[in-house]
Amino acid sequence: MTPRRLREFCLEQNAAVEDFPFGPEVSVFKVAGKMFALSDLAATPLTVSLKCDPDEAVRLRAEHPAVVPGYHLNKRHWNTVTVGELPARMVRELIEDSYDLVVAGLPKAQRLRLDRP
Repeated sequence: MTPRRLREFCLEQNAAVEDFPFGPEVSVFKVAGKMFALSDLAATPLTVSLKCDPDEAVRLRAEHPAVVPGYHLNKRHWNTVTVGELPARMVRELIEDSYDLVVAGLPKAQRLRLDRP
């Protein structure tokens, strides 16, 4: 997965926006003002930090050396993934899971506006 495709896929999520609260080099992808992914798209290797269910986070880290505790994030709820070391399909699924976790934590009124009860 290329940096361009990573960015495009994050922005394909319903109501997702890209923001730069940490400076121009770090893309932060949000839904309803809440972060679900962040990445320095120019970095080598390309990594993306994603929210994850705590039990799933532990399992993923044990099974995949490319998945480590979230860099500068709550390590219980966030993983940092080296993109090129995992299949693109898996990276897409992890992004979708992160997005879904964030949306699930939104107030019901916001979820309904996103067509997600």
